[in-house]
Amino acid sequence: MLLDRLARVSQEIAATSARSRKVALLAELFRDAEAADVPIVIPYLAGRLPQGRLGIGWKVLGRPVAPASAPTLTVAGTDARLTALGQVSGTGSQAERARLVGELMAAATEPEQRFLFGLITGEVRQGALDAVAVEALAEATGAPAADVRRAVMLAGSLRTVAEALLGEGPAALGRFRLTVGRPVLPMLAQSASSVSEAVAKLGTCAVEEKLDGIRVQVHRDGDSVRVYTRTLDDITDRLPELTAAALELNGRRFVLDGEVLAFGADGRPRSFQETAGRVGSRVDVTAAASAVPVSPVFFDALLVDGRDLLDLPFADRHAELARLVPEPMRVRRALLSGEEDGLRGEEFLAATLERGHEGVVVKALDAAYSAGRRGAAWLKVKPVHTLDLVVLAAEWGHGRRTGKLSNLHLGARTADGSFAMLGKTFKGMTDAMLTWQTRRLKELAVEEAGHVVTVRPELVVEIAYDGLQRSTRYPAGITLRFARVVRYREDKRPEEADTVETLLAAHPEVSP
Repeated sequence: MLLDRLARVSQEIAATSARSRKVALLAELFRDAEAADVPIVIPYLAGRLPQGRLGIGWKVLGRPVAPASAPTLTVAGTDARLTALGQVSGTGSQAERARLVGELMAAATEPEQRFLFGLITGEVRQGALDAVAVEALAEATGAPAADVRRAVMLAGSLRTVAEALLGEGPAALGRFRLTVGRPVLPMLAQSASSVSEAVAKLGTCAVEEKLDGIRVQVHRDGDSVRVYTRTLDDITDRLPELTAAALELNGRRFVLDGEVLAFGADGRPRSFQETAGRVGSRVDVTAAASAVPVSPVFFDALLVDGRDLLDLPFADRHAELARLVPEPMRVRRALLSGEEDGLRGEEFLAATLERGHEGVVVKALDAAYSAGRRGAAWLKVKPVHTLDLVVLAAEWGHGRRTGKLSNLHLGARTADGSFAMLGKTFKGMTDAMLTWQTRRLKELAVEEAGHVVTVRPELVVEIAYDGLQRSTRYPAGITLRFARVVRYREDKRPEEADTVETLLAAHPEVSP
């Protein structure tokens, strides 16, 4: 398949908001794809490179290259070039990367250049998400969408299922089953504004602590234990504590869902960054375990004693979990009988926050485990932190945001009256907001260098965020987690924006 075909389909997908049209475009593309192209086409459509990050910066990508007059690049050939690009290292690597990028862009047509630019920078935002691709695969092959969705859930990989389905037809779906040692995509939660709202939607339910740790899936088969992250990475060797904990349990064949986190001497959770740093550590695991020991906290059971529990109600799955896992290793919870118990749920949330956790998850007792989906049967409730920050710069967007200033550089006031950048965000913006902020920021522009437009620090924006973490990338030593735009505050002057000192005072656990 020519890359030009993929690039044009991506552009069409970005230009439409109709889900049915996206599905139709992808289904037609899948029907035409060669089997060997599928492992590349799937991640490309989701804006991901199979090779991961290539270390190519804006300085290299921003160099203008005349596009090719006719398409010649194939999907497989492009992937091979990008693989070669990712393998460049050592002396002269920067110049060699620049040369390879130049050759690739020179061989690409204008639509292909735009697509590659967004793909390499991680800026492909077109709405061709995995859920849409699942529906398109079903339409392209005649398989029931529910069967395709379940196969993806159990395989833990849309790409794996797509290869089998497009190569062998719907009969291939039968071989995807819950298997110990093969992780499945985790069930996810939607958001609710309050516990009372969540309980009103779900009726009789359970409210559980929402832990600010790393999601893990623990598989045991006899004396063998494997530990996987929510992205299905195998991290068993990094967390010997989890292997030991799993081997202490009475069952010999099970799959459990939970979180791993580090606790301080006072029993309160340590910062997310400390837990994430420990889980990410691959060197001297013994020393890391001694410095930052971690503990598993389980909240669901997917398979026990070889029995698949995915389709059972949550109440039954939790009963199996309680039979297998001792209470200190299970998440705290309370059962609520309906709306009249909303106040008790709010009290549970307050106590959870007091213990240092980030919120709660309210779960329907009659719901099956919808792996890989953000279903309405689990509703998370977290306090929303907001800040008034100043826009310092913005980046030109790609895909649907081509021609719009999108990614905002956000700053807080410092003691000397200047502004310290805390991070970036392109989330939370409507089309109308994008149009308005592009016009307004162009009025405030003082410099344009490549894709970045620096502006006078005069525009105040209200930002919601989930927390802070330490970062050496930014001058204040901290950055925002999951920042998104709430609204612009033209009623506020820059000198009324929040300060770095105020922010640190509100989050003493991450003070540099």
